[in-house]
Amino acid sequence: MASANTSSADPIVFYDIASGPPIRPFAPNPWKTRYALNFKRAHFVTQWVDLADVMSTRKGLGADPVRFHANGEPFYTLPVIRDPGAADDDAVVVADSFDIAVYLEKKHPEAPPLFRPASPVVGLYAAFNTHMDSVFQTGAALGSQDLPFNPATAERCQAEFCRRLGVQTYDELIVRGEARKNFLVTLQTALGDVAKYFRFSDGPFIGGKEADYADIIIGGWLMMYSHTVPEWEEIRTWNDGIWGKLHDALEPYRGTW
Repeated sequence: MASANTSSADPIVFYDIASGPPIRPFAPNPWKTRYALNFKRAHFVTQWVDLADVMSTRKGLGADPVRFHANGEPFYTLPVIRDPGAADDDAVVVADSFDIAVYLEKKHPEAPPLFRPASPVVGLYAAFNTHMDSVFQTGAALGSQDLPFNPATAERCQAEFCRRLGVQTYDELIVRGEARKNFLVTLQTALGDVAKYFRFSDGPFIGGKEADYADIIIGGWLMMYSHTVPEWEEIRTWNDGIWGKLHDALEPYRGTW
């Protein structure tokens, strides 16, 4: 359970993907939300959801999918937040990491801003989010062998990954040998392009000494890499170490769980 208390009101419930045991949050989009909740000093608790139960949990919350597979099939994933009201029918459910950030920005105007300057540039952050997802997904397959499945449901989860990606066995999703070297080269090239956003920064954040949601977008992906990609210690040194510096600088917004 994680919380950042600023109010005696009922807390926001944050639905995150559980790993383990032990529990270790690892998914990039839920990490964007965890960072944002702590950044905005929101009062929240974490509801852990086994990967195998994400679809039923999301449906149970009445949260329509916001992503779809290439074949058009709905992709049920997390994060979702539920902000309780005075009664159940007052509760607000927000079911996308970017939409959650926008919601938190409006709900907690007293906390440091996620978007700088304010609302006129939110659309630019949305485009940046989409672009960063496409860049960092370049290396996502490097973590297939070390996804922290719950042993009790690992077989079911791996079978679902295989079904979605059209392969027969989970072993086919693990990148090895020369193919792995090529993935790393492709990822390094892609991150080299992203590093250009930092060229006028005195670091560790894109805008300098103060973080905002652009840093959190990248930070969510870096957190996934740090938990699942064996080459993380190498990756964090690329581009004069900006990835490791950003990852470390976001530590105050991780909270506990």
